[in-house]
Amino acid sequence: MKNIITLLIALVAFSCKSQTMSLEETAQCQANPNCAGYTYTKDINNTLNKYIGIWKGTYNGKVYEMKFNKNLYDNMGIKRDRIKGRLRITTTGIMPVPVFDNFNEPDDSKTHFSGLGLTGNLQSYEMYFSGPFTSGCINSGSIFLKIEPTLPTR
Repeated sequence: MKNIITLLIALVAFSCKSQTMSLEETAQCQANPNCAGYTYTKDINNTLNKYIGIWKGTYNGKVYEMKFNKNLYDNMGIKRDRIKGRLRITTTGIMPVPVFDNFNEPDDSKTHFSGLGLTGNLQSYEMYFSGPFTSGCINSGSIFLKIEPTLPTR
């Protein structure tokens, strides 16, 4: 009887573990059709933590600020730890003019700035942004977040 209980506990532990995969394992599975099924992509190694916070830079006469947070999201029973973003764009100069700003939007689903996951080479994290305009600037696109090991600061 003791052996049966031990076997049942081992089977339950194994089946629960196989349902949760790390971000890294999930990224590697994208190219492998024989990959085991999973119901939770978990940031087991805290890989996403280095991206959390506010990042700021200038490009082509505009100041870009991006704010990233990490949360658990559930989409039809598939759970994922992922990054959601906020974006603020202003012009440079003495009197900056706002171009776009969703920094204060409390609802993640309304920012349209979501993490997709680690890239297959595990070197960057891919996000997708969909802006309010149908063409031109602030339309849509993929963003790849990568922190160089020699420059790990904001």
